[in-house]
Amino acid sequence: MPTDGDDLTASRFAALVSVEQHGPLTLGELAAMEQVQPPSMTRIVAALEEHGFVTRQVDPSDRRIARVAITPDGATMLAVNRTRRTAFLAQRVERFTPAERAQLAAAIPLLERLLEDD
Repeated sequence: MPTDGDDLTASRFAALVSVEQHGPLTLGELAAMEQVQPPSMTRIVAALEEHGFVTRQVDPSDRRIARVAITPDGATMLAVNRTRRTAFLAQRVERFTPAERAQLAAAIPLLERLLEDD
């Protein structure tokens, strides 16, 4: 049964975002991307499946391989979560002075570099 995702751990949430951005992925690919051991990723994906946020799809060219893909419920949950976070941050930024907002805007390019893939 799908939920709103409020009970997802940080590792489950991060894995779901990776599947959304880079999927469908094998469990091994996802484990490497998230820098966790494959058995841990198996448990993470099982929990995401239980929530209805991902599915495992058998690779048509090699039936021994399953790829994890995000479901519409998973994509919706991420979108709702992003909307909530954006609203929260916007409310917090409103408290800043104009000078502080300018400093924050000037820091955005540096923050974006932190998120870049090497």
